[in-house]
Order: sequence, then structure tokens, then C-alpha cells
Amino acid sequence: MTIRSLIAGCGGYLPERVVRNDQLAAEFGIETSDAWITERTGIRQRHIAAPGETASSMGAAAALQALERAGIPAAAVDCVIVATATPDSAFPATAVRVQAAIGAGPGFAFDLAAACTGFIYALGAADALIRTGQARCALVIGAETYSRILDWTDRGTCVLFGDGAGAVVLTAGEGAGDATDRGILSTHMHSDGRFADILHIEGGAGSTGGTGLLRMAGREVFRHAVSKLAAVVDQALTANGLAQSDIRWLVPHQANLRIIDAMGRKLGLPKDRVVVTVDRHANTSAASIPLALADASARGLIERGDLVVMEAIGGGLTWGATLARF
Repeated sequence: MTIRSLIAGCGGYLPERVVRNDQLAAEFGIETSDAWITERTGIRQRHIAAPGETASSMGAAAALQALERAGIPAAAVDCVIVATATPDSAFPATAVRVQAAIGAGPGFAFDLAAACTGFIYALGAADALIRTGQARCALVIGAETYSRILDWTDRGTCVLFGDGAGAVVLTAGEGAGDATDRGILSTHMHSDGRFADILHIEGGAGSTGGTGLLRMAGREVFRHAVSKLAAVVDQALTANGLAQSDIRWLVPHQANLRIIDAMGRKLGLPKDRVVVTVDRHANTSAASIPLALADASARGLIERGDLVVMEAIGGGLTWGATLARF
């Protein structure tokens, strides 16, 4: 038998404050419009964290919802991984604050930084820990407060992002070791540091002594997105002896509706088999995929046995895909 990481539950948290596209011009003084943003990105609104809300507080709320839906007590959690580009502090890790806040059992917790691909990387790490017996129950969380690192005078970036957190509970289970198994079948991760500067946050604790603002060469990122995402999804399918026709759901990183639609077409999926939340959440970076999973779970879309592909691309450049059967 093969040890598999089963997805036992999904949860999410979104700040109460919602800012619509038309409010950006009126309240933030940004030279933009609802039509301009919607046409180019598919985004209609985003959630903005309140003072005092942090990656750890939102991550803890998402984690507790995921545990409740899984029917698993926090004391059973022996591994907490938080994917974030906006941690509460340089150290300790945001994950240890989540661990304490939810009352997780004895074990370990750490953060992982891979920008928008962070949740995919974190899934891969948690899956490896479970397969090797170092964890039995893992919380994998994506949590971001991008509103605090945005240049609110740059309409090319500030209209794209939002705040929030999503979480999944992984538990150890047994499978036959083939593509019919439930759980995470495989995760495929890539990076190319030659493109580090096309999407980055200025400065840092070890260089300038503090974090600056997000900067992005949007056209360059877009140019890489679809080709790299399509290639890594094909890699995941080939590794498991599966075809595009086997995919039941695409749960993509929610960066831009044009990229999401292009990926759906490349995979031959009808629009109703692609989970889309970018219109309501905007780009929540590492939180976007688990928030989309939580949304789909709450609506009863993904059923037991469904093959789901998750994919993302982000600063680094980093990109990756996870193939899982629910």
C-alpha cells in the first residue's frame, strides 16, 4: 500500500470590508474605472484587511473552518505550513502564531515563500512530510495582506490584489499507488530566478532593513503565464498516466480571468468546470487557490472521486501544479 495525503476539509476567511472597482476612484483617488478593471482582469471587487487583521489571524480563522468541515480537532494537527509573502514578522514564522491560536497539537510549524505559487509549494511540502511519516495531519494555509504592500498610486498593480486566507486539512491515508487513489497524486514545482525582478516586493529585512512595495511588469508576467502553466499541468498528467479528459475541475490561481479562461480552453474544460473567484476576491496570491477550494466546497461542486488540477504562477518566477483526487 502507498501512503497518500487525503484532503479532509477546506476553509476560508475574507475580511469584512469589500471595496468595489468604482470605489477605488472615489475613495482612493485612483485614475481608473469599473469598466477598465473588469475588461482587463475580470475583477469586480476585493476584500481589504481591517487594522489588526494579519496573515496569522486570517490564517487561523480559515484553518478553524477547514478543521470544522473535516470534523478533525485542532489537537490532531501535527504540522502547520503557511504560504505567505506578507508574514506578520520576519520571525517567528506566521505558522507558529497560527499553531498557537488554534491550539494545534504538538508538532512543528513553518512559513514558505513562493509568492502566488506558495500554496502549491506548501501542498508539495506537506504531502512529502506525510508520505515519509513525519506528519499525520497537516494544515496547509495561504494567507495574505497585500493591501499593505501595494502602491496605491499605481493603478497597474493596486487594482489587482486583495486580502484573505484559505486552508486545507491533509490527513494520512492508504492507496493502491496508482491514479485511482484518493488524495494528492503528485505536485510539480518550478522556478527561474532569471525573472526575479518582473514581480517582486522592494527591499527586505536583510537588505534595506524593511519591506517596500510590490512592483510588477504585468505584460512580462502575462507572457510567461499560460505557456508555463499549460506545460506543468501536462507534466502532472503525464506523471500519473492521465489525460486532459480525466480532469473534472480546474482550480487555478486567481490572478486574471483572461489567464484562467485560456487555461480552461487549453485543457478542453467547459467554463462550468473551472472554479472562478477572481471577480469577487481579486488576486489574493498564496490564498487564492485554497479560497477557491473553500468556495467550491461550500457550494458542493467538487464531489468524492473528482480529479482536480490546481496550478499557479508567481514571483520568482515560480510556478507549479498539483493533481489530486477528492
